[in-house]
Amino acid sequence: MSASLKIGLMGYGFAGATFHAPVIEHCGRASVAAIATGKPEAALADYPHAKVVADLDALLALDEIDCVVIATPNDTHFDLARRTLEAGKHVVVDKPVTLTADARTLANIALARRKLLVPFHNRRWDGDFLTVRDLLASGELGRVTHYESHFDRFRPEVRQRWREEASRGGGLLFDLGPHLIDQALALFGVPQTVSATVRTHRDQASAPDYVHIQLGYGEFEVLLHASALTAIVAPRFTIHGTRGSYVKYGLDTQEDQLKAGMRPGDDGFAAGNAAGTLRVLDGDREIEREVPTRNGEYVNFYIALADAIQHGAKFPVTPQDAVDVMTIIELAARSSDEGVRLPFERIR
Repeated sequence: MSASLKIGLMGYGFAGATFHAPVIEHCGRASVAAIATGKPEAALADYPHAKVVADLDALLALDEIDCVVIATPNDTHFDLARRTLEAGKHVVVDKPVTLTADARTLANIALARRKLLVPFHNRRWDGDFLTVRDLLASGELGRVTHYESHFDRFRPEVRQRWREEASRGGGLLFDLGPHLIDQALALFGVPQTVSATVRTHRDQASAPDYVHIQLGYGEFEVLLHASALTAIVAPRFTIHGTRGSYVKYGLDTQEDQLKAGMRPGDDGFAAGNAAGTLRVLDGDREIEREVPTRNGEYVNFYIALADAIQHGAKFPVTPQDAVDVMTIIELAARSSDEGVRLPFERIR
């Protein structure tokens, strides 16, 4: 067994305390060795073995730290990640990695310093996404003609937090957009075109709460949708192909379980995902059956990180993936403003 990867956590708000620290501590290959936060009481209560420091400079001064996880407001990501890489540390950056396609700048610094820049696109390890990936690889649907992915919620009241402030990079385009886009790119590669409608519908809202993105792949379209005003939700995934269709309702269970205090390794963690429905041709007949949904695997993000840092394995999510996601987000915002479909051109 490899030695535990020593991780420093920059920020102990909702993301750091809910999605990063518990998964790091329970993945079996890493530990939260230090936490930088202005509110040390909660961090010390949860992780008494960790060093708790005031800021990034103090975190970077700790020689034992192998990698820093940036789990702070979106508008701080670029500067904190840049400073971490320039200090000679590997870095994981919560989504969005940046607020523009200048993620390429971070990628170039990481390459020059021979350090990892890892986007926290953890929803590649959602159980339903893993199931969709397996289903497409099986060929049962034939040639894909339509892929639709929804991440809908009903949150009619605007809360007072940075995640709802446009000036801080809040709103659904930056919050859920990176997950929806990254999953599509992982399945189909980069698109030829991007068009989008981005709106702010709720009273007193300043940041987008409705996002509808269309990625053009020539022979088929990918539709990505997120809304804060959906009380009766659409399927999480809808996929049509030349031999049939697949529909899956409900979100992956890991997020709600982590919020409720469950931890990886607990009985039932990552389980409980609703099955999907598959209807395909069998000879000249149509047959319909349930497709069990795989358990999610968020711990595998940090296991893969440990393998990459300690053994030189290739990490599944690349800096180029982060650049592609941010390029599409920029194109989506511009498409919505201008009312046009735009060509995708990869920034390298």
